[in-house]
Amino acid sequence: MDGGPKESGGMESFEHRQDPTDATARPAAPEVLARTVAAEFAPRTTYLNTASTGLLPRRAVDAMHTAVESVAAGRPADMFADVEAARAAYARLTGVSADRVAAGGSVAVYTGLIAQSLPAGAEVLTAEGDFSSVVNPFHVRPDLKVRAAPLEALADAVRPGTALVAVSAAQSADGRIADLAAIRAAARAHGARTFVDTSQAGGWFPVAAGDDDFTASVAFKWLLCPRGVSFLTVPADLGGLTPVFAGWVAGEHPWDSCYGPVAELARSARRFDESPSLFSYAGARASLGMLEEVGVDAVRAHDLALADRFRAGLDRLGLRPVAAPGSPIVSVPRLGARQRELSRAGIEVSDRAGSLRAAFHLYNSAADVDRLLDALDG
Repeated sequence: MDGGPKESGGMESFEHRQDPTDATARPAAPEVLARTVAAEFAPRTTYLNTASTGLLPRRAVDAMHTAVESVAAGRPADMFADVEAARAAYARLTGVSADRVAAGGSVAVYTGLIAQSLPAGAEVLTAEGDFSSVVNPFHVRPDLKVRAAPLEALADAVRPGTALVAVSAAQSADGRIADLAAIRAAARAHGARTFVDTSQAGGWFPVAAGDDDFTASVAFKWLLCPRGVSFLTVPADLGGLTPVFAGWVAGEHPWDSCYGPVAELARSARRFDESPSLFSYAGARASLGMLEEVGVDAVRAHDLALADRFRAGLDRLGLRPVAAPGSPIVSVPRLGARQRELSRAGIEVSDRAGSLRAAFHLYNSAADVDRLLDALDG
């Protein structure tokens, strides 16, 4: 599909480079978070399912509507500018420069990119039961040696000859948090690289992408973006990855790279961009901007307070969740079958492997927690 007319302004968007290091997300006071939530969100259910899909803030919905209307009117907005703004915002939120961030649509594609870069016979260490997008692309290469270990023992399982450790910062199924510091230390001691999926962490967890060789994240969960947005971070030297799916958007001068082989790949991580879902990135720009205004630290404090309230209530009911301290995801074994009943009552949670999974984010309140507890008690 043609990327659009060069005269639309997209060229300037691609060529412009921002240094994101001059601005960082600062914590907002609780009252600022409360005002933002009141202005941006109005769920019609008790929505406790962010680990599946985050709610879109009003400003993101409005931005996407404006973008769609611009195309319907025959005057397409410059949504490539939205891609660059979203890239820069994600860079600020994760503490790296924008030239280390690639923009795409899924984690699995970027896991596959990293898997493709490994030599035959390389050993990849993963966590048992981790999300398929973090694991499966390594398994479809039969010439790789893929080994799994329990999450809590992952650092101890790194050994001489391990080439890569791939793990989610927070586990999708139950919210357990990886000991990333120990995993990094063990990997470095054995000459291995690290690849961390932050899909269940970014937005509430203080992600420092520069601490790992590679990180990837979808943005439709805790980052509150539309589906179709993901990010990859790479080292400053681009990590030795081959941009095997590079198209015209991966060119240093994209509008001059539309036909035939790309003469010059982007000198930055943009060489790993997928052709972007532009309407989604119009919304992502707005969503990530909102998170920057509120501050990840404020969101984290809010989310964890609600999760702790839920855990305390479960204890009073004699129910024991999977141990996941410091996580806003709470999984209660053997209660997954109640998901449909709760949904009929207007309470949205997940059933994951037979467990009831609740996820608490900035638009949730103590009343939401208590309503779920009352329903479980009933």
